[in-house]
Amino acid sequence: MATEKKIAFITGGNRGIGLETASQLAQAGVKAVIGSRSLENGKAAIAKLKAEGLDVDVIRFDITKPADYKEAYAYFDKNYGKLDILINNAGISRENFLDGNNASKVSPAVLRETFDTNFFGTIELTQTLLPLIKKAPEGRIVNLSSILGSLTLHADPGSPIYGAKVLAYDASKAALNAFTIHLAYELKDTKIKVNSAHPGWVKTDMGTDAAPMEIPDGAKTSVQLATLAADGPTGGYFHMGQPLPW
Repeated sequence: MATEKKIAFITGGNRGIGLETASQLAQAGVKAVIGSRSLENGKAAIAKLKAEGLDVDVIRFDITKPADYKEAYAYFDKNYGKLDILINNAGISRENFLDGNNASKVSPAVLRETFDTNFFGTIELTQTLLPLIKKAPEGRIVNLSSILGSLTLHADPGSPIYGAKVLAYDASKAALNAFTIHLAYELKDTKIKVNSAHPGWVKTDMGTDAAPMEIPDGAKTSVQLATLAADGPTGGYFHMGQPLPW
């Protein structure tokens, strides 16, 4: 059944930046559905948001399980007949960011696991849900990247990330950025916008308490790109409204 209200799907949304993104979108009048590997944990995560009167829901979803992509499609197709916003928030890192400089020793297993979630799974999910996004009046796709995916900044000795090199994670985000560029080009004659977001270095399980940004600020870039106006950018790489170099 189709609905006029915008519908958003946030993968990896049961905690941290993903959950905060759902909260901020719901506050903006969007129906926010989070994907959580554990349905029980997901329901617990959104209980507070529901108590605040926010329109949120949860489905069981694991980005590493292709069968879940089809189940997600079926859920949105049956209940809403479209998907306005896809935020590819799910991501992992199996490396020590403080150790870094691991190109000569990162294992094939870590590379494959990281790419399966951050790149391959994200692409396959997006391809699966794209027919529903095309049914929305103005679709928005936000790929959660990182400033660590910038090849330009990694190659610049004067950049703030020059010494922060963890190959599997960084390469997976650079590859995700390439997907953003390619998909945005393919959809350039439609009303769908595709962008990469760098949330910032945020106090999450991955970012640790050493990070300077709080979670509410970490969700702002995703929300901005998810709610772009018709004249907003596509095929870009942004943090807090500012473009980043590829």
